[in-house]
Amino acid sequence: MRTRTIAKTRSVPVTIDGRTVLVEEPYVVRVPVPPRDWDRAVRTGLLAVAGIVGTAAVTWSTVSIGALLQTDVPAAAAYAAAATFDLLWIGCMALEWLARYDPARATAPRRAGWVALVVAMLAITAHGNMAGSLAIGLIGSSVSAGAKTLWWLTLRSFTNRLTSRTQQWVDALRAESEGQLALIPVRRELARARGTVAAEEAALLARPDAGPDPDPEEEGPDADVVPIHQTRIVVSAKDAVRDAWDVGLRDEETIRRVASTAHGSPISEATVARYVRALKVGA
Repeated sequence: MRTRTIAKTRSVPVTIDGRTVLVEEPYVVRVPVPPRDWDRAVRTGLLAVAGIVGTAAVTWSTVSIGALLQTDVPAAAAYAAAATFDLLWIGCMALEWLARYDPARATAPRRAGWVALVVAMLAITAHGNMAGSLAIGLIGSSVSAGAKTLWWLTLRSFTNRLTSRTQQWVDALRAESEGQLALIPVRRELARARGTVAAEEAALLARPDAGPDPDPEEEGPDADVVPIHQTRIVVSAKDAVRDAWDVGLRDEETIRRVASTAHGSPISEATVARYVRALKVGA
């Protein structure tokens, strides 16, 4: 069995002049080396080969289709558009890989990827035919077909196959998680809507201070008339809460904001809760 050496440190006591302290002492240990994972090595090499083949396919299709398109459009636009032909089926293949454990969702990108491949092969074949060599066009189109097939088989080797019962179990867990994710924007939208409604109700039910009386007719001074100073009618906290309840408000926080505005000073949450409980019992 193969082994390898690992350097470690440990704390050991050292006593000098009657005083003991812990110091770090290096030491080495030999641990067994696991056997080489040839499956992983082969898969790594397969990914490298698939990457090289895919790069060659994209390069060939870009050059070939770009030469076909530049007969009618500028070269820069032609080659930019040509690069998308193979990139389309590569992108669809990536989407298929992400949905590898969701067969229903993986169907659409799988079909779209093969359609994109056929379109790219037809364009490459058309360029070869236009250049006077249909054989070169067919051979060039087979490069993209081979790259797509190699990538498809490579990704399949990394995918674990699930039984019908296991797939249903995975689908149930995914549906639960996706439902929880879907609730996040819904809750955010509902919170914004409730905030808007509360602000609208608070604005409509707020009672502004009484303004000055209309200008009275100018009269002369009268000794029998005693001036009365204008005072503001103060609404009690209980009456303010009852008024908010009577107009249909049921959320205690909304009732507290509206009642505090009518009362003229903040009302505590405990007070609002006590009055609301009394109103509920009376209802």
